[in-house]
Amino acid sequence: MGLDFFGLGATDKAISFGILTLRVVEIGLITPPVGMNVYLIKSLAKDVPMGEAFRGVIPFLCSDAVRVVLVVFFPVLFLALVHLLS
Repeated sequence: MGLDFFGLGATDKAISFGILTLRVVEIGLITPPVGMNVYLIKSLAKDVPMGEAFRGVIPFLCSDAVRVVLVVFFPVLFLALVHLLS
């Protein structure tokens, strides 16, 4: 189990990749043109215009972008809980 340039082992890299993949898929589910989650909410709240529904997602999209940057540049933050529990 040698460490690479970033000091992460193979297991840590796999967990980081899984976290990153889930974050990116989540972003894909709330951004246009797919935006499946937003279309689902729109079908439940029929009185809300589609543009307003997509504008309401912007704060969540920004926080997801920050989390993706943190996972990419500081994976140790997200792996600390994994190491604490193992």
